[in-house]
Amino acid sequence: MTAAEIKTEINKALENVPEEALADVLSYLKHLQSKMAGDIKLTTHLRQVLTEDSELLERLAQ
Repeated sequence: MTAAEIKTEINKALENVPEEALADVLSYLKHLQSKMAGDIKLTTHLRQVLTEDSELLERLAQ
């Protein structure tokens, strides 16, 4: 996807976000603006690991 297509999809998705969550979304986006590209990539990879391995992490926590 191009950057323009991604922005369009984000705008479409925002139309369906509950009003109570919009401030959190805005805060998150502002937080991303202050991060360096490497930090964002690291965060993305960490989120992916946590999502994909959530069952394993739950078993390890027990």
